[in-house]
Amino acid sequence: MIGRSKVAEEAREAHDNLEQAARHARYAFLQRTAKKVSANYVLTAHTMDDQAETVLLRLMRGSAGFGLGGMDAMRPLAKNSSIKLVRPILWARRIDTEEYCRLRRIKYLSDEMNDDLSFARVKVRKQLLPMMQSFNNRIVEAISRTAAQLREDGAVLFNDSDALLRRAAVSNNEEGKDSDETKGPVLDVKVLSNAPPALRRRALRQWISEARGSSRRLEMVHLLAVERLLEGNSGGKVAELPNGGRVRRRRNRLEFESESD
Repeated sequence: MIGRSKVAEEAREAHDNLEQAARHARYAFLQRTAKKVSANYVLTAHTMDDQAETVLLRLMRGSAGFGLGGMDAMRPLAKNSSIKLVRPILWARRIDTEEYCRLRRIKYLSDEMNDDLSFARVKVRKQLLPMMQSFNNRIVEAISRTAAQLREDGAVLFNDSDALLRRAAVSNNEEGKDSDETKGPVLDVKVLSNAPPALRRRALRQWISEARGSSRRLEMVHLLAVERLLEGNSGGKVAELPNGGRVRRRRNRLEFESESD
């Protein structure tokens, strides 16, 4: 099946860069196609090199440990989707994968964007990683190994942060608010303030992600801004979030507000 999308227009409308807009268009196409053919899984050819590039890009954006865990080997293709996105060869190097295809006479597509240095990922691939290899010839393997360890740590923290959110949640009705006025539960400032910082940030990230529908562009700097709302006893403070939306403190509660509120 073939799909087409006006990526440049979509990037402008979403105030996004071309790389991200192209990525969203690809996954939207895969989601539609999988539904059309009743597929339960979509497999991609991401390799260990792609994982290392992803981790470095997120590191330079200031991602927390969750983001530095890189790509999962399997996750839902879209939010609340029963279709799974599977990356079965994250353990393999790109050069070995391409060599295997040549030996087996399997044709593969090399996107022309892969050589365009105007894209950040291509700069990381062709400039940053080769320089890092002068310090450690197995830098790709090292980064991938670190990402795997961070994902394991994150899996443990996820259950604890979920429990923290349940303890901190205050129903909108208890606050006397219309349920449409805010998205997601209102959070108790005192409960969050007494939690360990690493656990609190993980919980806040999860809360914001669920309220927004994604964690897109949400970095450590935004979580730290939300954390600062917990300080002191006064309300009325606001932390702005990327791609619209904000977190507001009202007395001893935190609320998420969408851009349209």
